[in-house]
Amino acid sequence: MDWLRVQRGDAPLVIAFPHGGTDLAGIDEQYVSPWHAQIDTDWWIAELYAFAADLGATLVATGISRSVIDMNRDPSGASLYPGQATTELCPTTTFDGASLYRFDTPDETAIMQRLHSYHRPYHERLMGEIERLKAVHGRVVLYDAHSIRSHVPRLFDGELPQFNIGTNGGATAAPELETVIANICAASGASHVVNGRFKGGWTTRHYGRPDDGIHAIQMELAQRGYMTEPTELTHANWPSPLDPAPAIRPVLEQVIAATLDFAKG
Repeated sequence: MDWLRVQRGDAPLVIAFPHGGTDLAGIDEQYVSPWHAQIDTDWWIAELYAFAADLGATLVATGISRSVIDMNRDPSGASLYPGQATTELCPTTTFDGASLYRFDTPDETAIMQRLHSYHRPYHERLMGEIERLKAVHGRVVLYDAHSIRSHVPRLFDGELPQFNIGTNGGATAAPELETVIANICAASGASHVVNGRFKGGWTTRHYGRPDDGIHAIQMELAQRGYMTEPTELTHANWPSPLDPAPAIRPVLEQVIAATLDFAKG
């Protein structure tokens, strides 16, 4: 499974990257264009957090595009945000509502094939790494790393805060972990919110069991903190490159260090 990249560490922290992939799994011709199918990628997210490997964190990343199948959606297809605009397990539109497919959207057979080939193996490996570290340390944190454009009117009003911390209303992580991360983000001077528009996707909700020693937290970053966001996206300007010295990286370094301190007790 060369699309699944795991960098193992020994510290009680797993960082997951479910939306950083651009591989269209050989079905490129089904999409309006590869560029449209990749437009909503969490660009450069693994590169942004690469420093965490040196601290002993385990990094789990999929190379498969979220347009093929979204690793952060409920495999049953149930919506995580009932009543709000979102994308499906196998998305049929971009975040902006534009159609992804030239003709037919994935049928039940295609969805089940993608679940079997990508979604299940990703989560089996993610669970395996969590269990491995929990067996050694007794407590482990799963940090689900995401990013999105600052303005997506179909999904949220106005400009998204720079740091969006999600614990599903406090259900997936200890309050002291949520608080220390929120305090670091607040001290940075950049905008932040806890359990706002992004409260944590299926990954956070599925794995987070604080009473059992597994704490899960989602961090959704506004992409303006580490790359240029054009007013209008085109093939020529999107994605823009990762900033050489991202403004938010020092904050993320503090967040990961504090998360590790919490995980180690």
